[in-house]
Amino acid sequence: MTASAVLLPTTARRKGGLTLFETLVCALVVALLAMAIFGPLLAPDNIYKSDIANSLMPPSATNWFGTDDQGRDVFWRLIVGAQATLLSAFLVVTLYSLIGVTIATVAAAGPRWLDEGLMRITDIGLALPGMVVALGFATAMGPSLRSAVIAMAITGWPLTARMLRGIMRQTMEQPFVAGAQVLGVSKWRLMTKHVLPNSLDVLIVKWAGDIGTTVLVLASLSFIGVGAQPPSAEWGATIAAARGYVSTAWWTVVAPGAAVALTSIAFGLLGDIIQMRRDPSLRDN
Repeated sequence: MTASAVLLPTTARRKGGLTLFETLVCALVVALLAMAIFGPLLAPDNIYKSDIANSLMPPSATNWFGTDDQGRDVFWRLIVGAQATLLSAFLVVTLYSLIGVTIATVAAAGPRWLDEGLMRITDIGLALPGMVVALGFATAMGPSLRSAVIAMAITGWPLTARMLRGIMRQTMEQPFVAGAQVLGVSKWRLMTKHVLPNSLDVLIVKWAGDIGTTVLVLASLSFIGVGAQPPSAEWGATIAAARGYVSTAWWTVVAPGAAVALTSIAFGLLGDIIQMRRDPSLRDN
């Protein structure tokens, strides 16, 4: 049972609308997106400038989340870093979704030998440890946020392709597909205009949850040195730069770490909410 499946029954329901819990999750997701879009526009110009005289200052009325080892405001770096972190996560999910959808559609529309070949390649991709392969690709391309994004896009498509191919196979058994075939609709047009659009709704749940997972993995790659590099305000890079000050300036690590955790949880719960909204039996349970 998912986290939201446990929490939702405990919150007051508004008939025909969102529960309190669902409203809070959606509000949090909207706030994170707004922070990523508008935050850099509001940030001061000196978030990348060093001010050693004010380094490692604790949280105060002037610096809400304190300052880092370079004297930079942790709060504003967190706000600016949201854009790099969330934009990169959305880009990763978009890229591997496009790859997965393309491969699944070609496999479904093509001859049997092509379908079998593409699915065997997909199975090989699923058998490989994604994090290790992404780490290898990112290292080979050189440490940067761009390398991390490309590496994750390359290694993330197999699950989407395999899931979508199975869903499309079920969709092809529906009566409307047989009717379109009787009318002489070409196989490619049938796949792209009828089967694919009616198969994507299930994957929307997966993609929503994948945003949170991708934020966590990108932060991990940056933390170990193959993702975003200093002075980037990306959350993983910020945690990596502050890890030497955990015992003396805990706020430099706690703030970006909490942001990564909160974002991952928020988008994971959003995926659960979408799934329950799609499936009334889960909501009633």
